[in-house]
Amino acid sequence: MGRGDLTNDEWARLAPHLPGSGRRGGRWNDHRRVINGILFRQRTGVPWRDLPERFGSWKTVYERHRRWSADGTWDRILRAVQADADAAGRLDWSMVSVDSTSCRAHQHAAGARKTPPRVPGKERPPRQHRPDEGLGRSRGGLTTKIHLAGEGGRRPLGLLITPGQWGDAPQLIPVMERIRVPRPGGGHPRTRPGRVSGDKAYSSRRNRCYLRRRQIKHTIPEPRDQRANRRRRGSRGGRPPSFDKEAYKRRNEVERTINRLKTFRAVATRYDKRAYVFHGTVTVAAIRLWLRP
Repeated sequence: MGRGDLTNDEWARLAPHLPGSGRRGGRWNDHRRVINGILFRQRTGVPWRDLPERFGSWKTVYERHRRWSADGTWDRILRAVQADADAAGRLDWSMVSVDSTSCRAHQHAAGARKTPPRVPGKERPPRQHRPDEGLGRSRGGLTTKIHLAGEGGRRPLGLLITPGQWGDAPQLIPVMERIRVPRPGGGHPRTRPGRVSGDKAYSSRRNRCYLRRRQIKHTIPEPRDQRANRRRRGSRGGRPPSFDKEAYKRRNEVERTINRLKTFRAVATRYDKRAYVFHGTVTVAAIRLWLRP
């Protein structure tokens, strides 16, 4: 076992959730070796062609990652390991914090074709395909933003990829909608935490109404301009939103979750041309965090 490879305990938790056979009825190549190759690339950020020979053909490793990113396999695996953690009592539903982080896009991430890529055997584009490829321009160059919701154990519950210049507040609802942890006994997946925490960037009437409608407590500070506007409107401005200073101290948990994700160099810097492949890259990093004790 090489440095950074899956341990026996991690493999035992991951193996039951992997696809059992290929599209044509044959067996996949050794899952463990291929996934270790994917993890090596996530951790080091090397080009796919430079993978060490112990992982087998680089093209096999890349194609499996690309295919599982396109058809949603990585997302299903992430939900499965989250369900295992929830059943074992290792998932903290008391508070979920939301935040975002910008990732600099490498020059190799630019220049993707304008037409959506075709997945073998399918006519429609991949499930995670974005026409804008999740790339945005700023003074620093091309950037991609990762929006995520993290639980108290510093692991991601839901994530979303957008261009780097997109704001945080409009993405709170889409990120919350991506929290879907299956229940061991079946039925509707678990989607509602006890409380949601976010910084001032997430303060908006739309977000607060959404959380109240779902009966989720929230700890989001109100910016100065919003407070002034509410007071200027008098009784029409409504009551000031409640704010729990003690609960807000836990918001650092999502920042520490982001720090753990960015220890993977292929997450901290985007090398993937396609947004759906980069989404898979971030999802694989999240799976690895959930597999760790």
